[in-house]
Amino acid sequence: MSQYENTCLIRGDGGRTLRTVLDRIANKWTLLVVATIDQSVLRFSELQARIPGISQRMLTLTLRNLEHDGLVSRTAHAEVPPRVEYTLTATGKSLIAPALALAGWAREHVPEIEKHRTDQTEKHEGQLEKHEGRAEKHDGRAEKHEGRLKTHEGQLDKHEGQLERHTGQAAKRTGHIAQHAGRSEKHDVGEEQR
Repeated sequence: MSQYENTCLIRGDGGRTLRTVLDRIANKWTLLVVATIDQSVLRFSELQARIPGISQRMLTLTLRNLEHDGLVSRTAHAEVPPRVEYTLTATGKSLIAPALALAGWAREHVPEIEKHRTDQTEKHEGQLEKHEGRAEKHDGRAEKHEGRLKTHEGQLDKHEGQLERHTGQAAKRTGHIAQHAGRSEKHDVGEEQR
């Protein structure tokens, strides 16, 4: 199969078919259940005992989905107490080889992936620290500008006070001038009358 044909298998139908299957098998428990059932027929309790950490509810749901997709066969025996056994179907068994290939790929490349993740995390943390430094610098500038603004507001209040004082003094002088003008007119009228 050519590289183009391989790409078409992945990208065909917009990847919907592949995503549907990967969504089912790439969850936390599916491949563990499939690998545990491989080469044997197991009861529910045996399966649960062999898969540490899986809850009864999650195992039930996973088995139901695998049975629905035709990867697992469920056989209920008419006995008392009831006995239910699970085994892989031919389709389920065909999943083992690609799952092992994926597991091998993961084991081979995990150190490289983890190193890249660490490098990226450190890079992002460095950028974050740089941005935090800039933010602190801007905060310092903002505080400095706020201080200047308060100083200017104080000076403005002082100037407004001086303006009010000068306006009051000017009004007082205008009153004195008007008073002197009134006295002067009175004096002039008195002089004329004499």
